[in-house]
Formats: sequence, structure tokens, C-alpha cells
Amino acid sequence: MSAKQLEAQTSDRTGQAMNPEAPFIHVEHLTKVFHPAKSRSLGWLRKKSAQEGFVAVNDVSFQVQKGQVFVIMGLSGSGKSTIIRMVNRLIDASDGTISVDGKDVRSLAPTELRAYRNQTINMVFQHFGLFPHKSLIDNVAFGLKVRGVDKQIREAKAVEALKLVGLGDRIHAMPDQLSGGMKQRVGLARALATDAEILLMDEPFSALDPLIRKDMQELLIKLQRNFKKTIIFVTHDLNEAMYLGDRIMVMKQGKDIQCGTALDLLEAPADPYIEEFVAEVDRSRVLTAGMIARHTSIARATGSPAGNEALQVPEGTVLHELLPIFAAGAGQVDVVDNDGESIGTVTAGEVFAALSPKGLSNAS
Repeated sequence: MSAKQLEAQTSDRTGQAMNPEAPFIHVEHLTKVFHPAKSRSLGWLRKKSAQEGFVAVNDVSFQVQKGQVFVIMGLSGSGKSTIIRMVNRLIDASDGTISVDGKDVRSLAPTELRAYRNQTINMVFQHFGLFPHKSLIDNVAFGLKVRGVDKQIREAKAVEALKLVGLGDRIHAMPDQLSGGMKQRVGLARALATDAEILLMDEPFSALDPLIRKDMQELLIKLQRNFKKTIIFVTHDLNEAMYLGDRIMVMKQGKDIQCGTALDLLEAPADPYIEEFVAEVDRSRVLTAGMIARHTSIARATGSPAGNEALQVPEGTVLHELLPIFAAGAGQVDVVDNDGESIGTVTAGEVFAALSPKGLSNAS
């Protein structure tokens, strides 16, 4: 089965099909060349080096739908962080276009750029970026203060955001009183309080311990289910990329090697580089019941039905969580979306087939 066929059968985690004709963020032929400062060696100007420069991002194009989690994945030096810094114009692109909701980001005037950063977009950093001398409520409310929002309103929004991330009882604590995971929760709360439509997340969980990192990933999925933000998430961890991303773009040396769903990468890797990456993926913690249910629904429509009596599980349930259910004797489960509507059933055999090296192609 081709990558395009797989993608056609797979919608995002919310169960809503993506509309390819109306991207919220549209990037075309994005390029960034860093030119080193001119230097002299033994009195000779190294002109060639200064002219060529270092190509950090090389002709990259992608689209992000509104409400989608778009993950940019790659090793250090692949250009992934440079891309999101160009999206919010912390650095300027050398070439290409960046369009957000139909607006050309590269042509924004200074006043428009400030409004874009204050209202449309927010960034969650790897190292938290908290003010050490401000309490949590003041840290979270800071973006609203910059906008000129009344103190009472911005503090109320900050308290609400801190409650959402599980820190409602620590609003007056100082950053040095928090663990790393708690500090990252404050970073998420700050982004939520501003009600920005777009969140840029630059390896926000990579500095956390594995268990805390897992908690933060689950929190992000929970928040995304409720708020439907448009998120560009940068990571070097393919398991994290596949767990969080509706779509994933894999980068290598400034170029986009493959862009698609987790299923695309697992079932139809574009080249040996992608194959090497996905060989190490733990399918049981990446593939979900919803992915398999949608994948098999077309094939099952022409075959025999799987039956009507089954335990219900949410579509976001990873296969690792289904294994104990089947081990206890269940033959199938009914997979439901966020509204409780059934999207299909998944059998034990389909789960075991999906976990095999040949993956979901065995489950058809």
C-alpha cells in the first residue's frame, strides 16, 4: 500500500479529516544561509567562504492545517529549530515564503510583527524561559501584561491556565521552587494564557526525565484535545514525534526527507535514512487503536463483520494498552472517537499484525 493510500485512510487524532486546500501555515521553498563574518588569515580575505556560507535550511516546503500538531523531527544540526525561528521571525529567511492564515510573515512591518508575536503565535522553549524573580502567576500573565491587558483580567487568565496544567495550588510559588517538569508546565500555561492560535515548541521535553517527559506528552495531548491549537513541535526523538504528531516532517542536513503521518513513515519509508529511523520505533507505543480501526474499516466493509459485542476504547489508546485486554481473553474492541461515536472495531489478530515488522499491511 502506498503512502498516499495510507494517508487517505488516516485522519488526525481528533477524527477530523484534514483539508489540503486550506493550510493555516503554508511554507514554500524556505531557505536559510548563514554567512560567516569576513575574516583574514595571513593578510588574505577568505572571500569564498564568506560568499558560500552555511546552508542551515535548504528549499523546505510544508503545510500545517489549523488545529494540527505538526512535528519537525531530525538530529542535531538538521535545521529543525532554524525553521521555527523563521516562522516567528526571530531570524529572517534567506529565501522562500511563510504564510500564516493568508498573511505573508516575511513582509510584516515592525508594528504588524509585534502584533503577530503577541497575539497569533507563542513559543515554548526547551529551557523554560521563566523569569526567576517573578512568581508563577506573574510569569504566566507576562504576555498579557505586554499586550496592556488589565491586571485583574490577566491574573484571572493566568490562574485559569495554571489550573489547566495542574499547578493551580502553586500560583505564588517561585520558579526555583519547582521541578523541571513543573517549570515546563508553567511554560505551557503561559502559552495558553495568551490564547495564541499557534504554539511553536522547540524540544520542550528533551531536558526532562523519561517519566516526567511521558507525563508532559500526555498533558499536551489532553490540552490539544480541548483547545485545538495549531502546533509546530520540534524533537529529535522519533517515538515522541509519532506519539504526538498528526503529521511529521523528517529533516536531514537542512532538507526535508519525508513528510507524512506516522503510518506513512512506518509503512512506506521514503529512503534508507527513514528506514533506519523507524526500525527502532516501538510500534506498541506509537500506533493507536484509531489508526488501525480506520486502516481496516475499508477492507472490513467488504468482508465479514467483526461482531457487535466489544469493550469500548478511545481512538487514542496505544496498542501497548490494548495488549492486556486481549491477553485477558477479549477478541476485539470497539474504537470510539472523542464524541463517543464508534469508528470501527479492532481484533487481537489485527493488533498483533500491526506490531510485526511488516506492520499494518498485514492487517488488511
